[in-house]
Amino acid sequence: MVISMAAAKVTITLTDEQLDRIRGLVEDGRAASVSGFVQRAVATALDETTAWAVLLSQALTETGGPLTDEERAWADSVLGGHGHGAGTAA
Repeated sequence: MVISMAAAKVTITLTDEQLDRIRGLVEDGRAASVSGFVQRAVATALDETTAWAVLLSQALTETGGPLTDEERAWADSVLGGHGHGAGTAA
């Protein structure tokens, strides 16, 4: 049985150095293709984002619940955050 996922082509911007390094990995056989490398990198980043969200949720549960607006504002000022939500495009 063959299981496939729908895919869409998108345009991304990489530095010349990033692209050269990825192509080097492909040439060395350490990555199947540039597209495959980028797909894996995105999947890894998404998994890490989910894992951090779970970890943060657990930590907040163990330490008194969600941040108050005041605590969130302080954290954003210290960490350079931009308010609620993650993954907003620049």
